[in-house]
Amino acid sequence: MRIPRIFVDLPLAEHSTFDFPDSAFQHCCKVLRLKENHPIVLFNGQGGQYQAKLLNVQKRSAQVAVDTFEVLNNESPVLVTIGQSISRGERMDYAIQKAVESGVYKIQPLFSERCEVRLNDARLEKRVQHWQQVAISAAEQSGRGIVPEVCFPIDLQDWVSNCNEMLKLTLHHHSARPLNQFTQPDNQKIALLIGPEGGLSEAEVGLAEQQGFSAIALGPRVLRTETAPIVALTALNLLWGDL
Repeated sequence: MRIPRIFVDLPLAEHSTFDFPDSAFQHCCKVLRLKENHPIVLFNGQGGQYQAKLLNVQKRSAQVAVDTFEVLNNESPVLVTIGQSISRGERMDYAIQKAVESGVYKIQPLFSERCEVRLNDARLEKRVQHWQQVAISAAEQSGRGIVPEVCFPIDLQDWVSNCNEMLKLTLHHHSARPLNQFTQPDNQKIALLIGPEGGLSEAEVGLAEQQGFSAIALGPRVLRTETAPIVALTALNLLWGDL
């Protein structure tokens, strides 16, 4: 029996009952066609998850009976915030999805010199909501109890100037310094700057360096902007995390 794992943006408590939100109802009862008493797993992004089951399934509504809370110990000890230059279309979705699956802590979309995406605030707000939903779906699939935040986009210069992580890195294929030459930060907080399709300009790499970022290479091959988060997070978790 398939037991779906569902995100709900609500406070959750053991041995409680509540009305299923519309979006979750549509997915579980209309798309998956789950019936009354079918077990499900709920989480709200605050850590851990709850065993639950459907109750009183009607044509347009259902209730959920929450049972017991389950502690999850699958968050990476490496707290990586990625500054991801915005890419076009599905590339950004893919980068966010795979970063969440790979254990990212937070994602900060960035406008950079070679970024080809320009949107007004209203369209940006919708795009951020979409990206956050991508992160939620990836957290559902990967079994995480915490949903990483996808922040509102800002300029690259503003982000690198205000970054306070202990270790700050820039992915730059012209760099000859490999990741394993760096010292593990005591607080495990790492900032990782990733460029767009056309890469970061030399001026941006220099600006980041002035703000304490060190350029690193992840092997001799050039990575796509949507591939770089996966490789970088895998390398960091293999070196200092839980892989």
